Amino acid sequence: MTENVWSYKPTARLTDADLTGYKVEATDGGIGKVDKHSDEIGDAYLVVDTGVWIFGKEVLLPASTVVSIDLEEQKVFVDRTKQQIKDAPEFDRDKHLGDHRYRDDLGTYYGPSGPVV
Repeated sequence: MTENVWSYKPTARLTDADLTGYKVEATDGGIGKVDKHSDEIGDAYLVVDTGVWIFGKEVLLPASTVVSIDLEEQKVFVDRTKQQIKDAPEFDRDKHLGDHRYRDDLGTYYGPSGPVV
């Protein structure tokens, strides 16, 4: 079951803030900035521009990876390492909204039986 990966954890303390431009911190350091995000219940995610970390690459992080959001520092903290995010299925801007198989693959990767933290 992968639908829970598309919902924020209570610890994220999500507000109505626009997260675009917020820095994203993995458990072992920064990975980039939020390029796009969705707060839709049951279909929430972040698209992160990794900049120089993975040159020219964007990654899609399901909302369940978000542990907390620091509005003052404009940072989003996720519960995955840089390597786990780097090893995730490649982001496809054309598929992330409508391709259920792609979303299932990501949900499986980031779900409870996904990579070990």
